Amino acid sequence: MSLSLYTAVIPSYLQMLGAMQGLIAKAERWCEEKQLAPAELLERRLAPDMQPLSYQFKSTVVHSLGAIEGVQRGSFLPDFSELPASFGPLRDRIGAAIDALNAIDPKTVEGFVGRDMAFVFGEHRIAFEAHEFLLSFAQPNFYFHCTTAYDILRVEGLDIGKRDFMGRQRRKPG
Repeated sequence: MSLSLYTAVIPSYLQMLGAMQGLIAKAERWCEEKQLAPAELLERRLAPDMQPLSYQFKSTVVHSLGAIEGVQRGSFLPDFSELPASFGPLRDRIGAAIDALNAIDPKTVEGFVGRDMAFVFGEHRIAFEAHEFLLSFAQPNFYFHCTTAYDILRVEGLDIGKRDFMGRQRRKPG
């Protein structure tokens, strides 16, 4: 069996976005137990020069569904939208991304192979072939933000572990 671009990208996005939904649920419960305003936790960072937790969760959508949409448009642009101060909008955004990714026809993703596209940041434009953009730019960014969200929650004291990070694996039936 050959590995398709769809198989290399979409199921992993779905797996990890599901895990992010689980982390958000645990973070909400933790805030309730600790009587901490969700906005306070969502502002936590690993280091002063890093983006906060809310940005990390938002960026999992930017570098998954947003990357697919960027390939379809022919350009990917950074998302400078306002960061949510509560978990609800993040949970909804991730849920909508899961729904949209589930609706993508695998043939559509296979059609990306060899297609020209670019990462555009202000006046800067970096040319990519779409499949290389997804595999060498979007996926590493996606995993970085998933990992950073997990790490912030772990450092803050949430009782989470590797299984929470990995989410539901795609196992052989039977």
